[in-house]
Amino acid sequence: MALARARRGGDNGLNYWPGFVDALSTLILGIIFLLTVFVVVQFYLQQEVASKTNALSQLSAQLAELNSMLSMEKATKADLAQQLAAVRASLAASETARTEAQSRATALGVEVEGQKKLSSEALNQVEALNLQIAALRKQLSAIEASLEASEKKDKDSQAKIADLGQRLNVALAQRVQELNKFRSEFFGRLREILGNRPDVRIVGDRFVLQSEVFFDTGKADLLPAGRTELDKVADALAQLEKQIPNEIQWVLRVDGHTDVRPISGANFKSNWDLSAARAISVVQFLIGKGVSPQHLVAAGFGEFQPIDTGRTEDAYKRNRRIEFKLTER
Repeated sequence: MALARARRGGDNGLNYWPGFVDALSTLILGIIFLLTVFVVVQFYLQQEVASKTNALSQLSAQLAELNSMLSMEKATKADLAQQLAAVRASLAASETARTEAQSRATALGVEVEGQKKLSSEALNQVEALNLQIAALRKQLSAIEASLEASEKKDKDSQAKIADLGQRLNVALAQRVQELNKFRSEFFGRLREILGNRPDVRIVGDRFVLQSEVFFDTGKADLLPAGRTELDKVADALAQLEKQIPNEIQWVLRVDGHTDVRPISGANFKSNWDLSAARAISVVQFLIGKGVSPQHLVAAGFGEFQPIDTGRTEDAYKRNRRIEFKLTER
């Protein structure tokens, strides 16, 4: 309707519409041209930017490679510097060694000169030593010969000693058997003489009598009853001395024993003194009755060899004793 009005208006005056349309078309074509140019320029710019980006990437890679090569060069330089320092140190050591070697060579030369002067004297000494060694070898040969002869004699002597030892052992065994026989006979005779008293016992190879038979408490003086019993022992010993051959070395050992209780009297310092004094009193009495002193031994054991370890009166009584032991001297 507006177009129709325009056309109708055109009938009455100028028509501006065609010019407007032409101007608008020209403007649109210009705009399209500009857009086309812009697009083309934009395309070429993108191509150029992409190309520059690739070139920049390549340059970055080359730069990284150069940095790596530079680091390697620096490391290589440091290694070379260390090697150079080591070479310099080695060179200095070599120079020092060369100087020392030259010094030693000089000293060696001086020593060689001195050795040349001493060589004649050394040869003379060597010759003298050779003569001495020859003489020593002759002496050694003579000593070896003497040693062989001595060893032969020693073997013979050892054989004789072994034979004598065997004979001696046999003889000793026979003596022991004989002494055992006489001991059995002596103890048997004592048993017959003293009777079957409860305070008299045979323990192994010892004839045991209680101390109360011979002594009062804490004393070493023989009682009359003890003297009577010892008279019987002396008679048995007198008969035994006649029977035992003289070649048998024997003794009758008289042992004194006490109990463990400390001694209270002032006559003796300890039980050991008391036991020894009692054994000596018995030996002296037997000697007075004619028994040979060389066949008697007195020994005191104190409280240190108990036959009963109890702490009762019966145990104390058993340990207070006089023992007779017939043995070898």
